Amino acid sequence: MIELAGVPELIDPVMVAAFEGWNDAGDAASTAVAHLDREWKGEVFAALDAEDYYDFQVNRPTVWLDGGVRKITWPTTRLSVVRIGGDKPRDLVLVRGIEPSMRWRSFCNEILGFAHELGVEMVVVLGALLGDTPHTRPVPVSGVTSDPDLARTMDLEETRYEGPTGIVGILQEACTHAGVPAVSLWAAVPHYVSQPPNPKATMALLNRLEDLLGLRIPLGELPEDARAWQLGVDQLAAEDSEVAEYVQTLEEARDTAELPEATGEAIAREFERYLRRRDIGPGSGPGQAPGGHATESGDASYLRDTSSGRTRPPKPSRPETGTPPGTSGEPTQEQPSDDDNDSEDSSED
Repeated sequence: MIELAGVPELIDPVMVAAFEGWNDAGDAASTAVAHLDREWKGEVFAALDAEDYYDFQVNRPTVWLDGGVRKITWPTTRLSVVRIGGDKPRDLVLVRGIEPSMRWRSFCNEILGFAHELGVEMVVVLGALLGDTPHTRPVPVSGVTSDPDLARTMDLEETRYEGPTGIVGILQEACTHAGVPAVSLWAAVPHYVSQPPNPKATMALLNRLEDLLGLRIPLGELPEDARAWQLGVDQLAAEDSEVAEYVQTLEEARDTAELPEATGEAIAREFERYLRRRDIGPGSGPGQAPGGHATESGDASYLRDTSSGRTRPPKPSRPETGTPPGTSGEPTQEQPSDDDNDSEDSSED
């Protein structure tokens, strides 16, 4: 039995999880949970034993100095809790870590043990995949579940995916079999600019989470970072005629596919999000921390042009000859290497 010393009784708790690795293109999902933890000042109350789940030759520990004393940080998964104030306060249980190298069933059972002890009402797992989507358009985010009733009541897709899966898919199925409502939100990241971070995809996941849970999430500097990221990719793509032409092809395919999207329901969702945000100004609002940033360390790995204030991501990769444009709706990331397949169930959703 799991004993949780020092954790208060939670109010309508929802668990939100993300894992670095194959289910985290552009680090969009793990950065989203890190953003929630930072903005609402999460308090870590538990960490899984790294010895049980991680191959340290794959995910190596790091050594650092604390006042001249050498210390080691082991790769693991940590759980924290945040309380969201307002007229209807509620709690989020945040799960952030690395996709385990082994013993996935035990890993999910341990996460579910915490969910049970904390009275979690629903589990939301965030993921990001590589797709044929242009960086100039809104990031597509799909909400899927294995529960047909949940799909109907929360306007989600009932998953029909078949193929290799990662810890996001395994955890969602474990929740379903345990009778815990579970949803996964997937952001599609442009495959030609897949290097992290991707603040635009992170913000899209947070916006979709807002809609799903009816929350108001302070975004900090994410909107500015997302605009700077897009401007940087625009500039880099313009320097390569092949990439620019390919992006234009993706834009045309996306625009054609989404002509019917301007429905009353889509407009209503956008208006509801506006109403939630209208009282939030820079540096204000419940839980708003000044200077919030999209990356865990607060120091983006892409370049900032100090003369213009614009953020520049790494140069986009050229599309392969004959790569067809369009959207697939399924994970399109590379298959795992032979080394990845040596671990139990280690694959992608």
